[in-house]
Amino acid sequence: MAQLPFRQPYRQNSRQLSTDPRNELHPHVEHFIGIDVGTGSARACIMNDQGDIVGLASENIGLWQPQTGYYEQSTTDIWRCICSSVRRAMDQHNIDRSTIRGIGFDATCSLAVFAQDSDEPVCVTGPNFENKDGNDRNIILWLDHRPVDETNKINATKHNLLRYVGGKMSIEMEIPKVLWLKNNMPKELFDRCKFYDLTDALTHIATGSETRSFCSVVCKQGFVPVGVDGSVKGWQEDFLKEIGLEDLCEDNFKRMGGVDKVNGRYLTAGELVGTLSEKAAADMGLDPGVAVGSGVIDAYAGWIGTVGAKVKLDEDTLNTEAPKNDVSQAFTRLAAVAGTSTCHLAMSRDPVFVNGVWGPYRDVLIPEYWMAEGGQSATGELLKHVIETHPAFQEALSTAEAFNTNIYDYLNEHLREMVEKENAPHVSWLGRHFFFYGDLFGNRSPIADPNMKGSLVGLSSDKSLDSLALHYYATMEFIALQTHQIVTAMNKSGHVISSIFMSGSQCQNDILMHLIASACDMPVLIPRYVHAAVVHGAAMLGAKAASTDKDGNSEPLWDIMDRLSKAGKMVKPTTDQVLKNLLAAKYKVFLEQCEAQQRYRKDIDEAVGGWSKAD
Repeated sequence: MAQLPFRQPYRQNSRQLSTDPRNELHPHVEHFIGIDVGTGSARACIMNDQGDIVGLASENIGLWQPQTGYYEQSTTDIWRCICSSVRRAMDQHNIDRSTIRGIGFDATCSLAVFAQDSDEPVCVTGPNFENKDGNDRNIILWLDHRPVDETNKINATKHNLLRYVGGKMSIEMEIPKVLWLKNNMPKELFDRCKFYDLTDALTHIATGSETRSFCSVVCKQGFVPVGVDGSVKGWQEDFLKEIGLEDLCEDNFKRMGGVDKVNGRYLTAGELVGTLSEKAAADMGLDPGVAVGSGVIDAYAGWIGTVGAKVKLDEDTLNTEAPKNDVSQAFTRLAAVAGTSTCHLAMSRDPVFVNGVWGPYRDVLIPEYWMAEGGQSATGELLKHVIETHPAFQEALSTAEAFNTNIYDYLNEHLREMVEKENAPHVSWLGRHFFFYGDLFGNRSPIADPNMKGSLVGLSSDKSLDSLALHYYATMEFIALQTHQIVTAMNKSGHVISSIFMSGSQCQNDILMHLIASACDMPVLIPRYVHAAVVHGAAMLGAKAASTDKDGNSEPLWDIMDRLSKAGKMVKPTTDQVLKNLLAAKYKVFLEQCEAQQRYRKDIDEAVGGWSKAD
């Protein structure tokens, strides 16, 4: 294997005087770039060596839906958006490109497909798999639900590796999608394909390296780290053969990244993959040779960007036996990364198995530590859906626009007006007899049932703005109660979560944050960079890569997080005992709605068991 070029390691105090004679008294500041590829946009963040974000730009990326349940993207399009964002963030803030020392990537856990022989994108659109429209649609997005049969086949094996994904492999993961491609692609085309998680595809484009990240392969591709449960090569040959992907076992799993230290290389978060190639540097407007760190799935970058913050919590929430802000503090902190959906991430020293929660995953962020990932299939998307399908939506939207505000802030204010008008003791009083269960998009955790749907008790004929505000409040209450359900399931199984570190635009919703804190009865920490916590975490991966010395050693990720994270603010749970009682009673109803739906489906399926669909 070729030796990576040596770079002087980045250290906290590695400042030098500027060589610009007009600026001799100002220190030369090092910068790091974080790149976050979400479902709808690519963002670039420029972070200085004090952890401050000094540049930020984004660009919307393309999304194709060739049919219901199919969602596709293009690495060519995404790379263009990344490079445009980097250039604009650099130009708008006059960042000298010679000060860029490291780059880190995060992305959605989507499947990217390339040809082995040409390294060109391979179209994933059936039935012809041809790029007829000129777009290299070579990504099956994480929320694509085409491989239903393949997912069922995988889970029917009950293979031991499934215990590391909460007992069932999700349709959102990548192996079901690879199996769908094998079942639908012409054999000669499938045999040419190699497969990447999207974040690994981006480090490949940036450096030319075939290195994979443990975060990608362990969390989403059925890779079990060597030494865990007798795993010898990471990839499980018997599993792949049983589900019909024996092709991927050839040449020591080369098409998936190979075997570590044999014909492949696997790294934990931020370890040095390589350096920016001449072509990639030209695309980005940067100098070649910049250190590129091993990437992570976007939610995990949210963990990196939030849980290292120094906070003052009481003795019941803080692990008082550990040194101040030691890595063991992370064991008590749940990172809730909220966007279209919400991911709930927790670290532990030892493996903790939780039904319906993905993991435990070893080595994906910090060597020898384990991560668990719960989640809600839809939170931001659920709020959007509930609001936009209500009869009063257009009226609310017009009013919000007239007041130059967004619809969420407007509805929050409308709820406060309703409280005042009705002389109510609390906003939760308004929804006391309204019971909404919101798994409209299936359940990720802890039920792990993609067939779950919504239910509502208390529906009336009211079509007014008050009714819209009530539906909106009930949706926020559902999100908070389901968060409580996930945290409870994790703690019952052995986690010790006592605080929640949020990120994403939902952090700006004060009613929702207070509901989550009160429903879970624990403080919620909101980061300094509400809209940029994830991409801030990606920039920290760049800082770790840049710290690599000639022997391949780098600064521990937690130390980087501790040093570069910014303090946020805390939302405390309620002390109002009546509100506690109300939320406890609503949680009981929430659980009954969840369990009743499963029971109803079972009873009905048994009743119609003699029927069959007409051919």
